[in-house]
Amino acid sequence: MESLFRFLLLLVFFLPAVVECRIRHYNFNVVMKNTTKLCSSKPIVTVNGKFPGPILYAREDDTVLVRVVNKVKYNVSIHWHGIRQLRTGWADGPAYITQCPIPPGQNYVYNFTITGQRGTLLWHAHILWLRSTVHGAIVILPKLGVPYPFPKPHKEQVIVLAEWWNSDTEDVVNEALKSGLAPNVSDAHTINGHTGSVPNCPSQSGFRLPVDSGKTYMLRLVNAALNEELFFKIAGHQLTVVEVDATYVKPFQTDTVLIAPGQTTNVLVTANKNSGKYIVSASPFMDAPIAVDNRTATATLHYSGTLSTTPTVTATPPPQNATAVANKFTNSLRSLNSKKYPANVPLKIDHNLLFTVGLGINPCPTCKAANGSRVVASINNVTFVMPTTALLQAHFFNISGVFTADFPANPPHVFNFTGAGPANLATVKGTRVYRLKYNDTVQLVMQDTGIIALENHPIHLHGFNFFVVGRGLGNYNPKTDSKNFNLVDPAERNTIGVPTGGWTAIRFRADNPGVWFMHCHLEVHTTWGLKMAFLVDNGKGPNQSLLPPPKDLPKC
Repeated sequence: MESLFRFLLLLVFFLPAVVECRIRHYNFNVVMKNTTKLCSSKPIVTVNGKFPGPILYAREDDTVLVRVVNKVKYNVSIHWHGIRQLRTGWADGPAYITQCPIPPGQNYVYNFTITGQRGTLLWHAHILWLRSTVHGAIVILPKLGVPYPFPKPHKEQVIVLAEWWNSDTEDVVNEALKSGLAPNVSDAHTINGHTGSVPNCPSQSGFRLPVDSGKTYMLRLVNAALNEELFFKIAGHQLTVVEVDATYVKPFQTDTVLIAPGQTTNVLVTANKNSGKYIVSASPFMDAPIAVDNRTATATLHYSGTLSTTPTVTATPPPQNATAVANKFTNSLRSLNSKKYPANVPLKIDHNLLFTVGLGINPCPTCKAANGSRVVASINNVTFVMPTTALLQAHFFNISGVFTADFPANPPHVFNFTGAGPANLATVKGTRVYRLKYNDTVQLVMQDTGIIALENHPIHLHGFNFFVVGRGLGNYNPKTDSKNFNLVDPAERNTIGVPTGGWTAIRFRADNPGVWFMHCHLEVHTTWGLKMAFLVDNGKGPNQSLLPPPKDLPKC
């Protein structure tokens, strides 16, 4: 009897740790909300009336159920950016890739388990340009009892960086598509929904980050912007980088973080001043002759006990074209590669791919503003055409005529990729995927091209993390450049920038069956067709096979 009592006592004692938050339930109501930014008031599409949207909290190994109810006039889908979605591609979210969108007045439950991941990611709308206001952070805590591989901070704070348009973003993109020219840039950048000081709008205030002297804080940085890479900086303070894209890195100090759309970065900042107010800035990075929103969003790091009348310590953000600052940050990233968090870089490669990424020009008789042509974008000269039936649905149910599995492994035309470009700037259109067997290993080199303009492209791969084994300027040379690949501790990411006039090499293992989107995370380039998909076949047995679709999956 006594032993039974001890067993029950132990069970009661340990039960909370066993069952606490194993299933996380969230309700996302997509609604219109009036808001005021930049001295203008307009209704925007939001989740639960918030901009940025609500933070989704979970732990590693939790199952997450998010019921999304569409109460706006647009079709809606939500992508859980960076979540591996192992065998649950139906919950990945990109419209017409893994699901048909949720029509107005209907709902869908996203159901997925977070496996082997912890850190900061983001969620966002994955249809039209709704991501401009429909976005938020995902915070994945380690398993209960598992510490961070760095000193535990006093507090944590999510910092969401974004862009703001005074006009409706759907009007912006539709006008651009009609004209054939590039869309207007945003009117401001934001930090947690605030612009900070804006010319001709004295009422605008900035986000305030309160700190206590001597304490260390972890900032979970998220770039939810549509079209711009951003520099993040805090005047007078060093930042210790400890994680990118929900993977731990070897800690290093910097005064400036580079973060592209879709990327996340966790940094530690120690409040090592006695008091004061210090400017926090988010400013654009663009080292190509491309129009960007050149406004800097500001917030304030505010020490407790500091008077409101105390002058704010400022710091000049890096120049817009500060390539050296950007490269220094990117080249400093290394996987932690510890016994507990190894970097399992594929060493034997089954598919050696070279993808050119860039722009082009195709005929458009109705595009009068562009003299009968339109700007397009492509991968290996294929401008992706969005289907009307979701690719994953077509794959699972063997629906013919939706896509072809013949995406080219190499550029169809070889030329000086970072030079003047070929005389023919046209691309071909198609809904084409590249097919992989389960557990195939892939090396993919992404090469920027100088067609129209050299430009940085932050590329996001759904369904997988990958290792960034190399990067460089000019045209990729497989004989010499591959000799310098880092196969020991390369950064592990889900989104990576292809440098302006250069290339990036990644490696990953195709251990997730389904159809997985890969695209530029500059929304303007995705709209123009800089996207493709990998189709990964089932492996052996149910544990290596795509699960069947849920009953409430939206229909096209």
